[in-house]
Amino acid sequence: MKVTKVMKILLALLAGGAVFLFCLYYYFFVSLNHLPKGELLTETVSPNGDYTVNTYLANGGATVSYAVKGEVVYHKKKDKRKNIYWQYREETADVIWIDQHTVLINGVQLDVRKEVYDYRRQ
Repeated sequence: MKVTKVMKILLALLAGGAVFLFCLYYYFFVSLNHLPKGELLTETVSPNGDYTVNTYLANGGATVSYAVKGEVVYHKKKDKRKNIYWQYREETADVIWIDQHTVLINGVQLDVRKEVYDYRRQ
């Protein structure tokens, strides 16, 4: 009887540790919410003025190449910001609005309401 109780406790601790490690991995390596700010490259407003896409040049330091981050600002939602684009080994940003919700960033087409591009997931 005591062995089963100890096994349950050990399994619970193991599962908790696995969840904790997964959360750390997601936070540092998957989520776009924790990217470096970078230096502003472009600021482009949508045709209807509801959104602004800002692009930034992120300098990774001496041993890492530059990257471009794209961030959308939702003006109708109290200027809420969301990262929608992350591309490694780029130093420029060409931003073109296709329509009021669709933007083209360096050849990648995104609906700013629901899509994101992250080179690490391609």
